[in-house]
Formats: sequence, C-alpha cells, structure tokens
Amino acid sequence: MTTVAPEKSGAVLIRRPGPQELHPARTHRRRRALELSLAVAVPLLLILLWQLAATQAWIDDRVYPAPSTILADGWDRAAAGDLWPDVWATLKRVLAGYAIGTAAGYALGLLMGSLSLVRAALEPLLDALYVVPKLALLPIFLNMFGLGEGPQVALVAATVFFFVWISTMSAVMSIPSGHRDAGRVFGASPWQMFRHVLLPASLPSVLVGARIAAGVAVLVIVASEQIAATNGLGHLIFDSRALFQNDVMFVGIVCVAVLGVVFSELVRILGRLLTPWAPRDRGRGQS
Repeated sequence: MTTVAPEKSGAVLIRRPGPQELHPARTHRRRRALELSLAVAVPLLLILLWQLAATQAWIDDRVYPAPSTILADGWDRAAAGDLWPDVWATLKRVLAGYAIGTAAGYALGLLMGSLSLVRAALEPLLDALYVVPKLALLPIFLNMFGLGEGPQVALVAATVFFFVWISTMSAVMSIPSGHRDAGRVFGASPWQMFRHVLLPASLPSVLVGARIAAGVAVLVIVASEQIAATNGLGHLIFDSRALFQNDVMFVGIVCVAVLGVVFSELVRILGRLLTPWAPRDRGRGQS
C-alpha cells in the first residue's frame, strides 16, 4: 500500500507492506487455491454445457454424444477389457520411441553444443530434416522395418529426437563461458567438466524440451496408428469414426488426452526431482 504523507518540506511517499509481504504463505495458499479452482471449474463448466446441449437437442447427440454417454461407454469397455489392449499398445510404442529419441537427441545435442566443428557439419542437415513433417517419414520407416512395431517406434523416436536435440544444443551453447573457464582453472577432466558444469547448467532447459516432446510423442503416435497399425488408441479412434461409433471415438480421444497429460506431468515431476536448483515452472513463488 502506498500513501502520501504531507510534510513541511513537501510530500513524502510512504510504502507500507501489503498482504503478500506480511503473510506470504497465506497469500500463496489463497492464490494456489484460486488457480486450482479455475483449473477445475473451466473444464467442468464446458462439460456441463456440452451435456446440456446434448440433452436439450441443441446438438446432434449421434454425432456429439453427451459426456455421460461417453463416460458410460468408456466404463463398460474398460470393465469388459476391450479398452486396455489399445491403451497398452499405444503406451508401449510411446515409451520405447521416447526413450530412444531422448537418448539420441541428448547425446548429439551435447556433442554439437560443445564442438563447433561438429555443429557446423551436422546442423544444416538436421535443420532440413527438422522441417519435414514426421508423418512423411512413415513410408520410409515402413520400408526399413516392415509392418509391426518398428515403424511406430521409429516415428516417435524421430519426433522426440529433434525436440531434445534442439533444446540440448541450445542449452549447452548458452552456458556462460565463465563456467567453462572456472572448470579449466581447477583442472577439470572432460568427465568432470560434463558432470559438474555442462550437465547441471543445461539440464533444466533440456528437461523442458523433453516435457514438450512427451506431449508431441502421444500426438504423433495417434496419427501413425491410423495409417499403419491394427491396434492402439489412434486405430480405435479412426476405426470407430469409419463405423459411425462416435461414442467409442470420443472414448479414445479422452484416453489420448489423459495419456498425454499424465505422461507430460510425469516428465515434469522427474525434472523437478533431478534439478532441485532450477526455477520451478509451477508452485510457490510463481504467479
């Protein structure tokens, strides 16, 4: 709070501490409660509006089934065991491709960020491949690996690779030269330089790219399963649409959304555990 106090020599500006300075913990709790309330209330309001529109025939419930219908159908399919094989098929493709793409992207990003000659040799080629839609690579992977899990995993790995590679290379290049100079002054070996300088300085930015890649990996596998798979959530969505089973289609879409959110959040939580020194993207101190 700011007030103006008159004095003989003129006005004096006085700033008194507000609630945030006086009670920071209480203010944070209230702000966090407000944020959580909004995060729950907005989707819930949209779902209720959708339910009302379907029950009042404002929309065609054969094309856009009510949320209650989607929930009931999803529950029945899950209880009968019809849903889990598709969920597991998509999940294992995402996990396998994500692991491969993350490892390759981090290794090459670290190398290119550290060595300018390697960066000069490979960056133009990788930049050209980066702008190619990843689904356009699926026919190549089909020729390389044939039908089966190979093309699906390779497509996810290629997608994740570019996100992690870019974030890693940029993070390593942005490390202040003073950090490296300090390591050299103390006689750090290449491994010590990596362990105590490059890794802690670059890891927060790398994990941000990895979290973005987690969501994109789920998106690309859904599109891939439509084209070259006989199971998985992507196949379930598009096959149900072809058979005019729109309630089943929406069940698949909801499962994809939940899978993407959970996977991204797990990567974010892992990032917070691995980098306790990094600023948090959510939580105390963030407004």
